[in-house]
Amino acid sequence: MLNVRDLHAGYGATPILFGVSLEVREGEAVALLGKNGMGKTTLMKAVMGFLRPWSGRVEFQGAGITGLTPHEIARRGVGLVPENRRIFPGLTVRENLELGLSAVRGRSAGLRRDRLTEVFRHFPRLAERIDQPGRTLSGGEQQMLAIGRVMMAGARIILMDEPTQGLAPAMVRHIREMIRELGRLGVTVLLVEQNARMALNVCDRGYIMEKGVIVFEGPARELRESPVTREKLGV
Repeated sequence: MLNVRDLHAGYGATPILFGVSLEVREGEAVALLGKNGMGKTTLMKAVMGFLRPWSGRVEFQGAGITGLTPHEIARRGVGLVPENRRIFPGLTVRENLELGLSAVRGRSAGLRRDRLTEVFRHFPRLAERIDQPGRTLSGGEQQMLAIGRVMMAGARIILMDEPTQGLAPAMVRHIREMIRELGRLGVTVLLVEQNARMALNVCDRGYIMEKGVIVFEGPARELRESPVTREKLGV
């Protein structure tokens, strides 16, 4: 579904990614693991069109998306839940969610209603706070809102960048179950996480990135048991 092939990218004259290749197949949850500063977020930005790669190719459902704008990529069905959530604090929960429809062609009142219903089925707490400004929500509720906004867009694959960062253990468990539920709904997930233990318990496969290079990949069970994972991630 998503293929990254020999991607090189950086900022200014500083290289960050050195020939990264990975694949996420339809219906999978795939973890991208690594310590801070290893290039994981840079890869997400390159996939989503926020950063133009120096070379290499990104494909989604067999079509090249390298060089497209973030809005065009979102319309193809690629959604991003960014690091630190980035909701709009002055907008209500409803308004934040409805912004997710901006990338949808032919949106209608019926589509808006159906997708809100689906989001509230998974996140009833958002329904309780539908008219509250985003700034009044807890960190966990803001994460729910960020995921819900991508669901509103009807994303076929969701890229999640550190979704459990700064959350209490109970909310981490909730996000973990949400990722599993997305899989049951047929939504494909690429999960960037520092919480390797959680990520490998919820994902099918994983990649470990170090200094802009993929250094290890395999099924989640293999990564959980591998000494390479303990060496690189300390788990």
